[in-house]
Amino acid sequence: MTRRQASPPVVLTIAGSDNSCGAGIQADLKTFGAYDVYGLTAVTCVVSEVPGRVEKVQAVSPGVLRSQIRILFEAYPIVAVKTGMLYSRALLRVVSEELADRLGMFHLVVDPVMVASSGDPLLKKDAVRAYEEEMLPLADVITPNLDEAAVLLGRKITTRRAMEQAAEELHGKYGAAVLLKGGHLRGPAAVDILCDRRGRREFSLPRLKGCETHGSGCTLSAALAAGLARGQSLAVAVEGAKKFLHRAIARQLVWQRGRVRTRALQHRADDKRG
Repeated sequence: MTRRQASPPVVLTIAGSDNSCGAGIQADLKTFGAYDVYGLTAVTCVVSEVPGRVEKVQAVSPGVLRSQIRILFEAYPIVAVKTGMLYSRALLRVVSEELADRLGMFHLVVDPVMVASSGDPLLKKDAVRAYEEEMLPLADVITPNLDEAAVLLGRKITTRRAMEQAAEELHGKYGAAVLLKGGHLRGPAAVDILCDRRGRREFSLPRLKGCETHGSGCTLSAALAAGLARGQSLAVAVEGAKKFLHRAIARQLVWQRGRVRTRALQHRADDKRG
């Protein structure tokens, strides 16, 4: 008699679709696969992009997004949700309403995606307040980078001390644990700061020289959600996610076409859970 294989934890990503497959739901699904969790997607936008360039963004209708989320929760035992590009106030409202109705059923990791690595905007200006009032208070963990934290706090963050203060302030403001990503600061190490009710902790790895990234924030937050789905504590999940991202960057793939040099992180199954 054949023994049925145990079903893996189920994780939902609510984010945009990146046709270059380096960021967005495609990067999330690659990460989920490496972590041995089953990934679901609710698509917010179809984005025409390659690393360094966003050409077009087409949002789905709020009704279509709501349907995606509802039907998935009806059909699957979702234990973690990760949000990425939510784009507009209308889509943010759909996501916050659907998740608020189910709070307590899953871990919620919110990556407040606002700007692409290329500098192209991925969030409409009138949606920032919706993030602050409707989305972030629902989260278990938020994962802003320094630019996103600056928007939420109304000031630039340029030093390690300012980063520590910002993480504490964001934790106090929204009540969620905060993983503030410090990759944009200069220095020999890439330092992230986790602030929650237990205090403040630092996660540091040597900075990789000569590496350009696309989708690193998506990969980190997806790995964090996957770790939580597998029953890891927050600190263990953060440490594993940071190591996973570090190896993905170190092993990134590179293609050359004419004068264009394109890179992508390598999500490998043998890198799962640090």
